[in-house]
Amino acid sequence: MLTAEFQDDKGFRHAVEALMDVLLDQVDEIDCDELDPGRTAGTLSAIFEDSGAVILLSQQTPTHELWLSAQMTAWHFKRVDGTWIERDSSEPMLDVLGSVFTAAVGEEIRFTL
Repeated sequence: MLTAEFQDDKGFRHAVEALMDVLLDQVDEIDCDELDPGRTAGTLSAIFEDSGAVILLSQQTPTHELWLSAQMTAWHFKRVDGTWIERDSSEPMLDVLGSVFTAAVGEEIRFTL
């Protein structure tokens, strides 16, 4: 079982806000007319207007996790040694996020921090 590295909720929320800002900038750069990205406190969303598909990344403060929902699938990420890792499969979040966006957009998408 992976153990998250945050000492308190404030540190977790601060790290998530910074991460979401970086990811939103990268989502905004994706060349897809039907993509409508959105950002609220602790949440990053991408709605594909033509298909109705939704990708949602949201903070879960009680567990210090990020949850990703897309394509009727969910992933749960904890930050371990500075890297967001899926708690069950140990896949890096950026790889999973890239795969989800690649499937939605139809061209390879990669995210970086």
